[in-house]
Amino acid sequence: MKPYERLADAVAPDGTVLTLYRHDGAFLLRIDGIELMSTRRSQSEVQLAELACRGLADQPGVRVLVGGLGFGFTMRAALERLGPDAQVMVAELVPEVIAWNRNPDYPLAGTAMHDPRVEIREGDVLAVLRDHAGTFDAIMLDVDNGAESLTTVGNAALYVDTGIQAAIAALRPGGRVVYWSADADPSFAKALRRNGLTVTTEKSRAHGTKGAAHELIVGARRR
Repeated sequence: MKPYERLADAVAPDGTVLTLYRHDGAFLLRIDGIELMSTRRSQSEVQLAELACRGLADQPGVRVLVGGLGFGFTMRAALERLGPDAQVMVAELVPEVIAWNRNPDYPLAGTAMHDPRVEIREGDVLAVLRDHAGTFDAIMLDVDNGAESLTTVGNAALYVDTGIQAAIAALRPGGRVVYWSADADPSFAKALRRNGLTVTTEKSRAHGTKGAAHELIVGARRR
């Protein structure tokens, strides 16, 4: 069995410890021993961007927000699906995660970090939402494991009514917010509907037709 190489640690503002590992050529991020993401299992993160950016490629002046940089899969997928004048803001709370993605020794987000359409914001995505009313055509939120399976208590505020309302307020009319969730979460989908969004859900495997089946929850704001 090939060993897990511990590369770096980071501490979130609430004290949660994130650890970056390398194993058999793949990179993994764990919180308290729980795997949060892996470079081998990124299909659902790419599909998150596909759903959010659908129909936006030919629109001028598109602005989107990616909440949670992770290993950069959603950001890269959004860049591939948007036009040359689009703006992609990425909010990441933990500065070390940003540094890992910029580190050439770690093949994570890579050159996408230097795309002129990208703006990296170090800070809480909820604060970014509140500071950008009526700004975004699409919002992609892959923060923690979703509303039901949180590993970091500080992320809970994003999934209650006040957090949902901040996301809605940050959308332009007709915009959409897409949430990544580790599991199906009908209670959270109900909360989105209660706050006025039109909601659909899609399943997405972590890798090809294998691996865990995650859920992508799409909330569309009325025009």
